[in-house]
Amino acid sequence: MKLATWNVNSLKVRLPHLLDWLARETPDVVCLQELKCEDHAVPRAEIEAAGYQIETHGQKTYNGVAILTKNGCADVSRDIPGFEDPQKRIIAATVGDVRVVCGYFPNGQAVGSEKFAYKLEWLRALTAWLHEELAAHPRLVLTGDFNVAPEDRDAHPDWKDEIHVSAPERAAFRALLGLGFADAFRHFEQAEKSFSWWDYRMNAFRRNFGLRIDHVLVSAPLMNSLSACRIDKSTRVLERPSDHAPVIAEW
Repeated sequence: MKLATWNVNSLKVRLPHLLDWLARETPDVVCLQELKCEDHAVPRAEIEAAGYQIETHGQKTYNGVAILTKNGCADVSRDIPGFEDPQKRIIAATVGDVRVVCGYFPNGQAVGSEKFAYKLEWLRALTAWLHEELAAHPRLVLTGDFNVAPEDRDAHPDWKDEIHVSAPERAAFRALLGLGFADAFRHFEQAEKSFSWWDYRMNAFRRNFGLRIDHVLVSAPLMNSLSACRIDKSTRVLERPSDHAPVIAEW
């Protein structure tokens, strides 16, 4: 299976990039974040013409997630059960014998803010739910835009003591790993300063002033057969790009 995650930062704006990228990479499963459109506005016809079925959990202007599959999926669910949240951030589906959970994790705005408290509460709820999901689905992938750079090497050295790299966020990431997940990207030797997000401002991409906040976490049964994981920076040089690059894992 070839699985990718990509925060497209507006499906409508980035649709031409997505369609070209699908034709080039031909992944089996694609998890998208920040659709920024409601379900009825999703360009289904164009995506289906590209050879993919799509399940969405959309929201106007903000958030929104989707799972694209070549051969369809089953048992689609949306949101974290038991966690009241108007923001559309989670969609899950079973693809073959793999349970795929796609998430757009809260940004958190600033350490100590109300949005930061919401982020930590959301992460606790996600972790509790995934404990149950793993028991039911041992072959599970958790992927998406985590808005957390888990280690110092996942952030530009000048990015210190800020949102995305704070101690509580990194502890929450480790709690997810503690469920039995492994970071697919770190299973392989990678170049230094490997990032998946760069701000549109300050020539951040050219300077490689970025963060690795888009992740593919896999359960142990899948880790045993993992063959590759990489960040595809080619989309970031396009005209009007997303500020995120796709992350691709294969097994």
